[in-house]
Amino acid sequence: MRAVWLKEFGGPEVLAEGEAPTPVPGPGQVLVEVAYAGITFVETQFRATGRGPFSAGLPMIAGNGVAGVVTAAGPGVDRALLGRRVVTSTGGSGGYAEYAAVPADGLYEVPAELAPDEALALLADGRTAVLQIGAAAPRPGERVLVEAAAGGVGTLLVQLALAAGATVVAAAGGEDKLRLARGLGAHETVDYRRPGWSEQLEGVDVVLDGVGGEIARAAFALLRPGGRMVSFGLASGEWSSIPDAEAAARQVTLLRPQPTPVQLRQATAHALAEAAAGRLRPVIGRRLPLARAAEAHAAIGSRATIGKTLLEVRVGPAAVAGN
Repeated sequence: MRAVWLKEFGGPEVLAEGEAPTPVPGPGQVLVEVAYAGITFVETQFRATGRGPFSAGLPMIAGNGVAGVVTAAGPGVDRALLGRRVVTSTGGSGGYAEYAAVPADGLYEVPAELAPDEALALLADGRTAVLQIGAAAPRPGERVLVEAAAGGVGTLLVQLALAAGATVVAAAGGEDKLRLARGLGAHETVDYRRPGWSEQLEGVDVVLDGVGGEIARAAFALLRPGGRMVSFGLASGEWSSIPDAEAAARQVTLLRPQPTPVQLRQATAHALAEAAAGRLRPVIGRRLPLARAAEAHAAIGSRATIGKTLLEVRVGPAAVAGN
């Protein structure tokens, strides 16, 4: 099968397409014929440094999220899963390939109302957005600042905050990204690449921080007493590092949710159900062929993408059609 290998850590160019044995599902596993492979910012950091939530030795096939069709079942697995359209995580490796062997108990069936690429765009980003909104618990009328509002998670946060009745302030870099946020319903937008960007805004009640660094610290300064700041990402390369004492002095609560596996699964299922019902729309900015994985990583690293970036692997009728 075709796959994208990571044989050394470094720039996007270290990702190289090659051949690999088709995996055989073991006990408790299924084989998924991959239609789309997802890319997260965390994966680009792991490729560059070897640091992150994954633990895999080199060489390895990169990729942590896939959408496709179950084509084989290992020992002890219900054969009723065969032919089902699913999305799932691979555990940190094996996703950028035509086939992936994954645990059967980690599958999410793709709702008939969703295309597989839409479901995959919600796999990691959807659960992240649901969990952050749940932690921040914005109330009707509160002002919510969403950082990186044109990204995969940010576009979902804008929608979820609006659904909660909040006034949404979308912060992103560049007019194209701000236009996207306005199209999703954001009430105000601001370009955080411009000096003094936070001085243009009134106070806010909630900050949804997926960037960290100086942008997060500027956003923190906008919080009113009783405000909440939820930090879930470090696109800048560092966390916000705001001292607890400083937050307490300003009567602000700092939150960094640590969900259990059960909560992660519930959040993912909720995101898929909301999208199937038409209440949540994943934004897919780019779909690139598997062989262009390095290009996709480079685009994400240069902040040249909007929404979710996916790799097209084996897109056929079985993967696209509803059940």
